[in-house]
Amino acid sequence: MQFIAAISLVGLLAPALAEADTLIRAAVLRVDVAGLPPISRLDLAPADLGLAGARLGTEDNATTGSFMGQIFETADFVATPDTAAAALEEALAGGAGFVVILADDATTLALTDLAGDRALILNAGARGDGLRGADCRGNVVHVAPSHAMLADALAQFLAWKKWDSWFLVAGSHPADVDLAQAFRTAATKFGAEIVEERVYEDTGGARRTDTGHVQVQKQMPVFTQGAEDHDILIAADEAGIFAEYLPFQTWDARPVAGSAGLVPRTWHPALEAWGATQFQNRFEAMAGRPMREEDYQAWLAIRIVGEAATRTQSGDPANLREHILSPEFEVAGFKGQKLTIRDWDHQLRQPILLTTGALTVTVSPQDAFLHQVSQLDTLGRDRPETECSFP
Repeated sequence: MQFIAAISLVGLLAPALAEADTLIRAAVLRVDVAGLPPISRLDLAPADLGLAGARLGTEDNATTGSFMGQIFETADFVATPDTAAAALEEALAGGAGFVVILADDATTLALTDLAGDRALILNAGARGDGLRGADCRGNVVHVAPSHAMLADALAQFLAWKKWDSWFLVAGSHPADVDLAQAFRTAATKFGAEIVEERVYEDTGGARRTDTGHVQVQKQMPVFTQGAEDHDILIAADEAGIFAEYLPFQTWDARPVAGSAGLVPRTWHPALEAWGATQFQNRFEAMAGRPMREEDYQAWLAIRIVGEAATRTQSGDPANLREHILSPEFEVAGFKGQKLTIRDWDHQLRQPILLTTGALTVTVSPQDAFLHQVSQLDTLGRDRPETECSFP
């Protein structure tokens, strides 16, 4: 096998479980794809990316569980696309009723179908709108935000700023195409105009040796030269190929947002509001590094399981799943309000942070945008817009 696995058992050791104790098993499966290193070495992925967040979530579940006779066990798996199915089967064979998946859209969909009704999948990585639309599945909860949510969060702020003319630059990878479409939809939804679009084709070069300063100083200014007059450049670069080279290197003096500059995120290591400082400190003390989005999403996925166990006082996966997907379910996420799950596509509602490298600039939804049910439903596909139809 090419995957590695580890088990975190928080609470009492398994042999010492009292008869009254309830053991709740989950797993986190991260699927790594070989590729070029990130543009900046500051963005190199730590070995425990996502897994550390799940570990903290397991510890947090145990804090309450210790008073209720509940023991939480999380098995960690790191796999490649070729070994992901085998890793999932091992997790299910080990009794995991909940599997947190950190993978791309195609892999997440394949693993979700493989799991079937054997486990509830908690998508903590894939952002594609298709997974919440035509390819939606009833056995998955999307903890990671959709591209539509991220695009809408940015569009609301730009509407408030009255920066209504956008120059959209999209990458050539499938995830880039999906994000670019989300920005087009958001522009229409919130009254912006995309005055011009360009595609940055990924030629597959070794970005540090073949490009580097050449790309920054020569290619990007020329690439953006002659664009229609615009207020802001929006980059759709989920693959991380070009967007970070854009700030301060565009031909026109314009701000950059999207995949660089002002970036919509689920989490930021500088967030301090709503008790986040203490949360950040706990994670950093445990992991020895700041929390990343993947860590937060994995933490939140594991906390969803723990919250359901607390509320139902049950360890039965079927009971927990029923509660998680019910209108009564809610979970705290250090974002100032309760987080709930949309019944039409199983997307977790949550505020989106708009961030720079060092700070959280603002949080969407913006105050000016209201909704008859939940203001969080102004982000992403609302009920009348959904293409999801569960089998």
